Amino acid sequence: MEIQKLLKEAIKRNASDLHLVAALPPALRIEGEIILMNEDKLTDREVGDLVYQLFNEEQKKIFEKDLKISFSTLFENFAHFRISAYKHLGNVEAAIRIRPLEIKSLEELGLPSVAGEFTRKANGLILITGSTGVGKTTTFYSMIDLINSERRCKIITVEDPVEYVHHHKRSVVIQQEIGLDAKSFYSALVHILRLDPDIIGVGEMRDLETISTALTAAETGHLVIATLHTPNASQTINRIIDVYPPHQQSQVRAQLAGCLEGVISQALLPSVDKKKRVLACEILVANDAMRNIIREDKVQNLYSIIQTGKNIGMQTMDASLKELYQEGIITYDVASSYARNPKALREKQLP
Repeated sequence: MEIQKLLKEAIKRNASDLHLVAALPPALRIEGEIILMNEDKLTDREVGDLVYQLFNEEQKKIFEKDLKISFSTLFENFAHFRISAYKHLGNVEAAIRIRPLEIKSLEELGLPSVAGEFTRKANGLILITGSTGVGKTTTFYSMIDLINSERRCKIITVEDPVEYVHHHKRSVVIQQEIGLDAKSFYSALVHILRLDPDIIGVGEMRDLETISTALTAAETGHLVIATLHTPNASQTINRIIDVYPPHQQSQVRAQLAGCLEGVISQALLPSVDKKKRVLACEILVANDAMRNIIREDKVQNLYSIIQTGKNIGMQTMDASLKELYQEGIITYDVASSYARNPKALREKQLP
């Protein structure tokens, strides 16, 4: 069996991921569900052979030394692939993320117009949040592409790994990959600040050093767009503050209150016909009330600010779910399972 055949079949079936696991046929993730391909179960040796077809010589050495590797590659101008290889009970296996060559617009992704307005900010911090697999990276790339299409500026991103290669449009775009171009997000960000960037993209804010440098960059005249593994705006604020030691948290609250411009928190939900997944999102837009709440350590009140901020583009996740349900795009059961307040959703459901 050749890996090219499996990758082409995954693209043909519009899969988001291909999983190569011993004792199972090749598995595809299609619209959020794992579907086994109509193939024989793979042996340990067969999985290893398939995965090693993806490596060059340097990648083989890294994998055999570290027992894991994550990198991206372009396959025959069909799609980009993020390949994450690992060991399971001593055997080689892999999860392969599939990304089409075309970047969808923010509107095509289902994001409200305020997401585009975020990209036109001169400086500050924009955060894209959510659990794994909800399209954070897709939104990240769409925002970078919009800036690249509209503005004459210099964009530098640091990613792990690069999953889509941007071509220069109106902007100069530099993409750095962890392990290939930089040793860590933090070391890359420190150096990026010396390269005259206007826009800085951070694939993931993982640790104190990265968060601290991103905040400083946002404070000092750069627009920083980054992702975080947090489910909503309130937990995003708390996560950033809590990563600091207690004696620094008051200062960080003031710093974050001053530079945060917006938060997009995402969820991907099955459609009514289960043929696709649709985006629901919570949107936080910076205003004086939001900044005061962060500065005064009253993040528990942030949700009410989002509820009352519809006139400037804010929306709660429940409002997004309600709209999708009322338009017949998702079922009531799906909406209620993701809702913060299912009772309120039930009371407002259509007759």
